[in-house]
Amino acid sequence: MRHILIIGAGRSATSLIEYLLQKAETEDLHITIGDISEELAQKKTQGHPRATPIAIDIFNEEQRNKHISNADIVISMLPAHLHYEVAKDCVKHKKNMVTASYISPAMMDLDTEVKKNDLIFMNEMGLDPGVDHMSAMKVIDSIRDNGGKILLFESFCGGLVAPESDNNLWNYKFTWNPRNVVLAGQGGSAKFIQEGKYKYIPYNKLFRRTEFMEIDGFGRFEGYANRDSLKYRSVYGLDDALTLYRGTMRRVGYSKAWNMFIQLGMTDDTYTIENSDKMSYREFVNSFLPYHPTDSVELKLRHVLKIDQDDIQWEKLIELDIFNPNKTVGLKDATPAQMLEKILSEKWTLSEEDKDMIVMYHKIGYELDGKTKQIDATMVCIGEDQTYTAMAKTVGLPVAIAALQILNGNITLKGVQLPIHKQVYEPVLKELEELGVVFHEKEVPYMGYNPNNVAS
Repeated sequence: MRHILIIGAGRSATSLIEYLLQKAETEDLHITIGDISEELAQKKTQGHPRATPIAIDIFNEEQRNKHISNADIVISMLPAHLHYEVAKDCVKHKKNMVTASYISPAMMDLDTEVKKNDLIFMNEMGLDPGVDHMSAMKVIDSIRDNGGKILLFESFCGGLVAPESDNNLWNYKFTWNPRNVVLAGQGGSAKFIQEGKYKYIPYNKLFRRTEFMEIDGFGRFEGYANRDSLKYRSVYGLDDALTLYRGTMRRVGYSKAWNMFIQLGMTDDTYTIENSDKMSYREFVNSFLPYHPTDSVELKLRHVLKIDQDDIQWEKLIELDIFNPNKTVGLKDATPAQMLEKILSEKWTLSEEDKDMIVMYHKIGYELDGKTKQIDATMVCIGEDQTYTAMAKTVGLPVAIAALQILNGNITLKGVQLPIHKQVYEPVLKELEELGVVFHEKEVPYMGYNPNNVAS
């Protein structure tokens, strides 16, 4: 019997655990599910005879070593900054490891030791990062194998609300970590390459520089630039590409409305607001507006943001009940961003009957036999319910599939790895398709520019 240790039994682990439990008999597996909450781990075992729930404190060295040493492979579904604690013990006990998170510098520093011990640490194996890498590299490698040269690569991903649950003016609800949504785009300018030129978008302009796209059967979306689109330039082998842009998808109109909060200063996370726990929603809004002896908060805000009272942006603010004088934020020593998150969570939390939706879109332009061509690849995944969400499915399933492939000796890459190689993405994407995570590829007219012209 092979032993798989899963550390972290949160929302993203639901589909991962279900998949492995379904494979437990045929693959001769025993799955140990560890979490700080043994009750949560117990719930995720579903009473399966080949599953054991345990309470595990990741900072308890004795517990970590005990359970990692007994495993054949370790899956860490912890917050990204905690993977390193697990990784060190995996090196010590010579255990392979899989995570869904970005490779941190600390994780990368283990690469030599991981290789020396003949181990595989497969990272960025979730949705974004993960499915985006694999689906993009599948198309890129196919073009190269046929003699093509990549000219343009654009990639977008978004966690959204499913059409049947899309019932607010923002066309948005929180389907993952709300804090990440509120802080999106902060920490420096977005940078990318467009038609051979480096481009930068500062945070205060980010949500007004959007790109639009259409997905068959699901309508129009917009995308705003990720902070660093150049991170995977060399990893993907796209050093010569003329355009390289990665972004986040939303429904059209979201970005313009979100920009109101940025202009007011409500997304700032660098200072705390006095008496934040006693402040009403209305007082919170008013704290960012100039003093006036007679003008109302509403009038001042419309004036500052130059919004007409019949503008849809105004209706979006009204829908959030953000001017309510009787609702209290209730967070002590909170930053503006934390207070905004609290207010938004009241309206944007998924209800029990709501479903979420993951949307991914790749635009890949290339030159072949002297002609410019383009392939658009799109994926839409809709969740089943609030347990088996689209997010849990697209994050957890690739991790589970990869872990089993490593355990069975089908993935043999050594070191700290990304899923950008055929031996990883081919079997994982094939099985994901069988499980309903399907990419649709189609040829469309090339949307880039003529390389013989001068870009500006």
